[in-house]
Amino acid sequence: MKLSEFKFDLPEELLATHPSENRDESRMMVLHRDTGKIEHRIFKDILEYFDDGDIMVVNDTKVFPARLYGNKEKTGAKIEVFLLRELNKDIHLWDVLVDPARKIRVGNKLYFGESDLVAEVIDNTTSRGRTIKFLFDGTDEEFYKTINDLGETPLPRYIKREAEPEDRERYQTVYAKNVGAVAAPTAGLHFTREVLKRLEIKGVDVAPLTLHVGLGTFRPVDVEDLTKHKMDSENFSVPAETADMVNKALDNKKKVCAIGTTTMRALESSVSASNRLKPNEGWTDRFIFPPYDFKIANSLVTNFHMPESTLLMMTAAFGGYDLVMKAYEEAVKEKYRFFSYGDVMLIL
Repeated sequence: MKLSEFKFDLPEELLATHPSENRDESRMMVLHRDTGKIEHRIFKDILEYFDDGDIMVVNDTKVFPARLYGNKEKTGAKIEVFLLRELNKDIHLWDVLVDPARKIRVGNKLYFGESDLVAEVIDNTTSRGRTIKFLFDGTDEEFYKTINDLGETPLPRYIKREAEPEDRERYQTVYAKNVGAVAAPTAGLHFTREVLKRLEIKGVDVAPLTLHVGLGTFRPVDVEDLTKHKMDSENFSVPAETADMVNKALDNKKKVCAIGTTTMRALESSVSASNRLKPNEGWTDRFIFPPYDFKIANSLVTNFHMPESTLLMMTAAFGGYDLVMKAYEEAVKEKYRFFSYGDVMLIL
């Protein structure tokens, strides 16, 4: 398929810049692939679509406050440092993005507020990318606490406002556990402890895996021929217990619902020769677009995505291109809220 096939007009006012008042009261569009029927519900109604023995697979990655602001030595120039990934824990070596990049060269030092944290630029990786080494004398625990105290919630760039205290909680799922993401697995943001408890009472199992969402999630596709686009690699882990639970549900012809495109990517990166889920860990750069034969999940919860995004492409691959694009047309007409803090779609 071509990039231009995923274009649609999205009015700017439909981009959600704040979360809904209550997580589980976001609007939810339900797509039935077998009939093409579209329903308009709210998220807490999701319980009506799942029964005893069904399973939801969630991504339990935890977002860390990856956006720091430092000052360059001598000039004092303010520099944004966006932490991408830790390369070496022992010497606090990180891949980062810096802005404005033209001011930051190898050998420069950056100071962070009144703290003892100092970083030295070790290498240039891309036009905005740098490798930096934090110079810090304390324990690992003290280092991460300092990052946590100084850092800001890494809201996506389209949210043109400062991060607020409530973002620390709301740009994080209630089941977040394993620190490592620089962007939230947003389909999971709609779950509350109450919804999870009601699913448990109904006999619906919730099984975790981890995929640390990177900034590549937001990277624009800049080639018309989708086969030439390369996804950034993201680190993931599928535990044996989750694989066992999913495979039992598949054997019993139950629903296996992927909560989010990140969960779906991890599942599809861990398929055994017999089309079952296998325990796995490593890095995945799997790019899913139509046509695609999904092996594990038979339902999907996902937010409303941006035009021409890889997330929309995966959603269209799962829901069927024509049905999903028709649903997006309706979502715009019905003024659903889009993207990270937006509303949600359930595809059955």
